[in-house]
Amino acid sequence: MNRRVVVTGLSVLAPGSVDTEAFWAMITAGRTAIRRISAFDPAQFRSQVGGEIDFDPIGMGLTHRESRRMDRASMFAVVCARRAFAQSGVDDGVDRARVGVTVGNAVGSATSVESEYVVLSDDGADWFVDESYAAAHLFDYFTPGSIAREVAQVISAEGPVSVVSAGCTSGIDSIGQAAGLIGEGSADVMVAGATDAPITPIAVACFDAIRATTPNNEEPASSARPFDARRNGFAIAEGAAMLVLEEYEHARRRGAAILGEVAGYASTCNAHHMTGLTAEGTEMTLAINKALSAARSTSTDIDYVNAHGSGTKQNDIHETAAIKRSLGSHAAQVPVSSIKSMVGHSLGAIGSIEIATCLLAMRDCVVPPTANLHEPDPLCDLDYVPLIAREASLNTVLTVGSGFGGFQSAMVLKKVPHDRPGLCGDGLGRRGCHRVES
Repeated sequence: MNRRVVVTGLSVLAPGSVDTEAFWAMITAGRTAIRRISAFDPAQFRSQVGGEIDFDPIGMGLTHRESRRMDRASMFAVVCARRAFAQSGVDDGVDRARVGVTVGNAVGSATSVESEYVVLSDDGADWFVDESYAAAHLFDYFTPGSIAREVAQVISAEGPVSVVSAGCTSGIDSIGQAAGLIGEGSADVMVAGATDAPITPIAVACFDAIRATTPNNEEPASSARPFDARRNGFAIAEGAAMLVLEEYEHARRRGAAILGEVAGYASTCNAHHMTGLTAEGTEMTLAINKALSAARSTSTDIDYVNAHGSGTKQNDIHETAAIKRSLGSHAAQVPVSSIKSMVGHSLGAIGSIEIATCLLAMRDCVVPPTANLHEPDPLCDLDYVPLIAREASLNTVLTVGSGFGGFQSAMVLKKVPHDRPGLCGDGLGRRGCHRVES
């Protein structure tokens, strides 16, 4: 069985915004949300900047009990899942045994785990922690599956429920796995996406140790510079995005508005090195080629590439080479951009945020820019859409991800024409394409 999979709902929580349309307005305007970290005093760290969300759990619709029980990453996922499910219009008549959840996540409930350790160890003074001070929900913080369970409870999903944790490709892989479950017939509807809240001292220290994050603390807004010759690492961030995936005929029968189709997905591993990547881009090339094959697409079909674009020299060079190898001569004509320049790198969550970005880009015919790209690296010579968003007809887009552990993932998304009067290809009742405001 190989059933078509479409997207009928999406929701994003990202730095600088508290809802999807605010997020989209911010990145199409080329504004950055990177700032000095405020969650704790970052003065002791090499990198002191990040992408934070001004998140009010109660204001976001959570109850006091939910906000007490859940870790920050779980709260992000639940808020996004509720919004995406409501947008999709999936009603109470759906067979809940045919509804599932897949959540991507890289660092689990890092915020709560660290805060609980601080309490139990009396700020690290005691080598042996005192468990009598433990929060009632401490066990949930140590089991990443609790995040998916929280989402499943919110939407009453009784089908397959799981967590995908593959580092920074988790956000692509979770949606790829969900699409596979629908494609094979194990589910009709999947709520899928990813969440991460890694802005904690321990996580910041980890990336400091390997010098992956930017030390440009004096200019936070311009600290994330993918493909720029002055780049010096990524800005750590938090965020989430959840999508509602649905079998095409199931969505069509109920008259759902379709935002796009998950046409092809692939994930590979170099089985070689935790962080090392070749300058030739061979690892990512394999994932892209497999995704194109699964989508029954050729290189010339691609209208836009949403890059991993982390802002490390190794990744930028590897990714540039991979796009060239996969798309051939067409690579020079395709716009490529990285939204990490504006919202930072939210680890496992960013892949889902970038998939949502691709769907919004197709909806409004707009390619978001790469912010802070003033001095292009000579080794990165593609069209990275510097500084200003660009209007473009987008019917087929490619998004890619690269993660520690040697993981490489790619997904092809396509616009789905509608046969219902009053709906254009974006599926949201809009006529024509969004015009970029200067």
